[in-house]
Amino acid sequence: MIKINVITNNINWLRHIKNPSKYFDRKINKLNLKNREYIKNKIFCTLLLSGNKEIKKLNKKFRKKNKTTDVLSFPFYTKNDLKKKIKNKKEIYLGDIIINLNEIKNKKIKKDFKIEFDRLWVHGLVHLFGYDHKNNKDFSKMNRIEKKYFDFINV
Repeated sequence: MIKINVITNNINWLRHIKNPSKYFDRKINKLNLKNREYIKNKIFCTLLLSGNKEIKKLNKKFRKKNKTTDVLSFPFYTKNDLKKKIKNKKEIYLGDIIINLNEIKNKKIKKDFKIEFDRLWVHGLVHLFGYDHKNNKDFSKMNRIEKKYFDFINV
């Protein structure tokens, strides 16, 4: 079972998602019902809902990129280490995801805010499970998992 702890660091988020914790409870419940892979474990992560200033600072500190971005993920485990933990531990903390409100609002593509938001946090969550997109093979695998999770939460 996956659980996301939500921290709202930018009050402007509440204009788009009135109650972020409740929103995530609904989405994660759908994901947990469809994705039985982690049914025996309690898997936690934290999602920070931020703005440009916070995410730029974190991007510079941890990725050496002095610019804003839409999403950052900080996994605690590699994919192989996580597989071992899942077999041996009942409770696992995956890591942290940070999403930038301003980048969602500034998207040139005319998408629904919540759809783009869901796409970003799912992307971050898949990173926390140890997936990456450094080459085409990894990108394809990560993309398939993201699509599966996105479909689960938007049924």
